[in-house]
Amino acid sequence: MSESPHLSLTALKNLVAGGEIDTILTVFPDHYGRLMGKRICAQFFLDYTHEHGIHACDYLLTTDMDMNPVPGFTFANWERGYGDFHGVPDYHSLRRAAWLPKSALILCDLVNEADHQPIAVSPRAILKRQVQIAHELGFTAKGASELEYFMFKDSYDDARSKNYHNLATFSAYIEDYHMLQGTREEVVNAPARRLLNQSGVPVEFSKGEWGPGQHELNIRYCELLEMADRHTIFKQCLKEIADQHGHSVSFMAKFDESLAGSSCHMHVSLWDSAGAVNRFAGKQTDLGPFAASETFRWFLGGWMKYAPELMPFFAPTVNAYKRYQAGSWAPTGLAWSYDNRTAGFRVVGRESSLRIESRICGADVNPYLGYAAVLAAGLTGVREKIEPPAMFQGDVYAAANLPQVPKSLDQALQRLRDSQMARTAFGDAVVDHYLHFYQTEWDAYQRSVSDWERRRYFEQI
Repeated sequence: MSESPHLSLTALKNLVAGGEIDTILTVFPDHYGRLMGKRICAQFFLDYTHEHGIHACDYLLTTDMDMNPVPGFTFANWERGYGDFHGVPDYHSLRRAAWLPKSALILCDLVNEADHQPIAVSPRAILKRQVQIAHELGFTAKGASELEYFMFKDSYDDARSKNYHNLATFSAYIEDYHMLQGTREEVVNAPARRLLNQSGVPVEFSKGEWGPGQHELNIRYCELLEMADRHTIFKQCLKEIADQHGHSVSFMAKFDESLAGSSCHMHVSLWDSAGAVNRFAGKQTDLGPFAASETFRWFLGGWMKYAPELMPFFAPTVNAYKRYQAGSWAPTGLAWSYDNRTAGFRVVGRESSLRIESRICGADVNPYLGYAAVLAAGLTGVREKIEPPAMFQGDVYAAANLPQVPKSLDQALQRLRDSQMARTAFGDAVVDHYLHFYQTEWDAYQRSVSDWERRRYFEQI
């Protein structure tokens, strides 16, 4: 067995020869951040796939949640015949998939068949481009995702058969930091911690959260592309472990109107090109009760200025906007503060640990798109030397006259539609592609009839 959960090709060959690995999950993220791809017999992967990659239908970047091809995309459509794109394995991402028997996993970058250029609208390419821009400016971008999720005693099949009503959470009460209730949930969380560590996703800890059956598991800070990969593998692993035990977990942003939402707090900082020195650290003390650099100041200023224009990348679903309620631990006002959980931007740490935590994203965020939007906004701030507003002190929920988080995906789409900054950062093709994708999600919601409507109008109207 290799000592490192990240595998070299030589280590993989040895594991295959020794009978320890017989299947390679060769995958890539779709618009929603779900892993798509193929399970490849390990020997065929070594004989062919490791050099030539995989092919998959390009409709996978034009589907809705139910895998129906959506008309109106220029990237791929019926008129163009839905051909293939090429998935090129990224060997920096090769690792065990320790929660599955005799399996390894590798992420692919998607390229065009004709010219072998990156497919600009693929989520991983969008983040890689922003990471490259950061490098060109002399920075290494690092971050971490704090992901929350609800755990249910019901299996996914049972939940579906119940139409997702009357599900049994693992706890009947709020379990924030609660050790007794956490023990009851170790049936899923203990193997998740152990197997994620064995799969190149180093875990720091898990803990109860502010809802019955709600938990959080934190993975270690690293460079942003690697973090997005870890985030995606983490979600896949948690769902599959729960499924193996006859349970389910949900990363919905707002599972129940009466319960806390599930967030993805994004911690981000910029380091030097070698990744050794935190470039947010500095000597300026006029911002607040900590010392920071001009890079920190301007990155925060850009992130805050442009976050409202990039909200669909942070909150990509109709459900995501239902998190933003006063007193819910999710932000409503776009303010920043030091170690203040009512603020949308919470600055934490000092010196080498100084970083910005955004509390805007829900657990439904696609991490590739979310981190790409963070970098696009923050690096624009650095280039344009954008000043952040003054630090807020007090309860942001109770404050008047602060910019507010958009109230719906529809409002957020309008801001993105009008954003010149987004088009400059990502290009017209990317922005138009995702506007169509998110608009399709909003249109589907507009056509739907909800339980709320039936309860309210069926008899009384």
